[in-house]
Amino acid sequence: MNKSQITADLKSQALKLGFLNCGISKADFLEEEAPRLERWLKNNHHGKMGYMERNFDKRLDPRKLVPGAKSVVSLIYSYYSKKKQSDPKAPKVAMYAYGKDYHQVLKKKLRLLMEHLKENVGDINGRVFVDSAPIMERPWAAKSGLGWIGKNTLLLNRKAGSYFFIAELVTDLDLEYDGPTTDHCGTCTACIDACPTQALYAPYQMDASKCISYLTIELRDEIPQEFKSSMENWAFGCDICQQVCPWTKFAQEHNEPEFEPNGQWFHFNESQWEEMTLEVFNKVFKNSAVKRTKFKGLKRNLKFVKVNK
Repeated sequence: MNKSQITADLKSQALKLGFLNCGISKADFLEEEAPRLERWLKNNHHGKMGYMERNFDKRLDPRKLVPGAKSVVSLIYSYYSKKKQSDPKAPKVAMYAYGKDYHQVLKKKLRLLMEHLKENVGDINGRVFVDSAPIMERPWAAKSGLGWIGKNTLLLNRKAGSYFFIAELVTDLDLEYDGPTTDHCGTCTACIDACPTQALYAPYQMDASKCISYLTIELRDEIPQEFKSSMENWAFGCDICQQVCPWTKFAQEHNEPEFEPNGQWFHFNESQWEEMTLEVFNKVFKNSAVKRTKFKGLKRNLKFVKVNK
């Protein structure tokens, strides 16, 4: 197959695996992102996520992750669900964590995609990434035309909103490249207006150290008292800037059985959350992204949101 046929076959296979879309960019240095990342780190907007300071060059150049890389294949996979937690008063969990840990689900699909390429093209080199390496997912996805980075700093897609995961395949395979799309946020500031902690302090600007997702997942210390009236009952992550975004009305409900809500915690009431033991936590969140915060962290979150309701 020639370059055009390989590219078409790759995209077709990605759709067969359940991905919403696939875009491809030339593996190169992200020149425009370099000063933005440097400024973001200098302003300490990464909070205590020290890992964001490491591998600065690798974050900006995928060829340092995969020697000889020529293409960055970006893919998006829906996790949108119309289902809601049974008790509206229960502590809230971000939608992306309703089902099985997305790292496990998507890496399996990406490996199948890589195997398909090797079977049809031959001996190629590449690595797959799902939010697990120093690679700037949103800029690469935007560069390949899968959407634009919105005022809430998330990737937005006109046909799918933003309730999707982003994954990458970086390879030394020479493919046809896609171009970026245009920004469709317009004059809308719904996400900025709705952010309860002012983490979105300006259009396209995020102070992650104030984001509810950071406070409930990444932060290992006690949650600062300055946020005591701003958590809006979120115990793990936050979906507010997505809930208010006009583009999410186009979100496509996922067809992934492994992303279906866990049948236990999803129906917990307030008291069941409060009385949760380590044994229950390990059982109901066994293969869940919620394990990221650990039992101690979740109990901290639950206590904080209860006291400050």
